[in-house]
Amino acid sequence: MKYKLPVSTLVVIYTTNLDVLLLERADYPGYWQSVTGSQDEGESLAATAMREVWEETGLDARCYRLMNWQAQNTYEIYAKWQHRYAPGTHYNTEHVFGLELPCILPVQLSPREHVNFAWLPWQEAAAQVFSPSNREAILQLPEKNFPENELYTARKN
Repeated sequence: MKYKLPVSTLVVIYTTNLDVLLLERADYPGYWQSVTGSQDEGESLAATAMREVWEETGLDARCYRLMNWQAQNTYEIYAKWQHRYAPGTHYNTEHVFGLELPCILPVQLSPREHVNFAWLPWQEAAAQVFSPSNREAILQLPEKNFPENELYTARKN
């Protein structure tokens, strides 16, 4: 079994009107979250974020504003997911990104990962997610200021 690296990205996908995309986990129905996933060996954090967005939603992050929020969270890996990591690995470091879309867009779920999605106003989205770090990221959304030099990608011409 190939173990996950204890480094991940959390990508809050939202519209300019602050509607947030949430995904319901296939392996734990009722658990809602933003896009998240582990970094692959040798992959940059931005590449991890873009790959996870594509795999989980079918959205091409290169077409929109993907921003590294310069925030990270270290947390204890939930016991129910501990088997995915090498023995002795107890903590994961999550790097937070935002992906701004111009409007609500259709998504293509990966059925092995998610069974449902919802676009919710940011306050409702924050109340719905199970992860404290995901909740905190969503609650900070209205206050974020993203200078152009912090963009990883920009809208295509």
